[in-house]
Amino acid sequence: MSSSREYPERPVVGIGGVIIDQGRTLLIRRGNQPLLGEWSIPGGTLEIGESLEEGVARELLEETGIEVRVLELIEVFDRIYLQDGSTGGAVKGRPRFHFVIADYLCERLGGEPRAGSDVTEVAFAREEELARFHLTETATRVLKKAFAMAHARQSAG
Repeated sequence: MSSSREYPERPVVGIGGVIIDQGRTLLIRRGNQPLLGEWSIPGGTLEIGESLEEGVARELLEETGIEVRVLELIEVFDRIYLQDGSTGGAVKGRPRFHFVIADYLCERLGGEPRAGSDVTEVAFAREEELARFHLTETATRVLKKAFAMAHARQSAG
């Protein structure tokens, strides 16, 4: 099954939102490729005419049932998946998926966590519990940055 995300003609803009609430972050288990069945940061793809912040808020509501305020950018990175399932930058042949992803720190405003859209499960995790979710190295790095940013915001506020 092919979509505009799979074998794209151009990189796809992905957005993600990290909620740090009461010392925990909300993770999702993906229901679609790439990362089918894996735990990840909630998010999806930006729609035409939508700002990055609007896209993050929409995706989090669709995937998790949580309404958020987007606070600040955590990191921008690319994710390239080759046909053979490996990831890489020096691409030989056409990539199966190519995303440029912007992840943002978000504040929870309301809603109850639930699996929606293309998500099969949601879970809250403390920073010291992240390893048990077998996240990608990039997701782990982004989440650790988000915990540090949330801690700094709390200390300053």
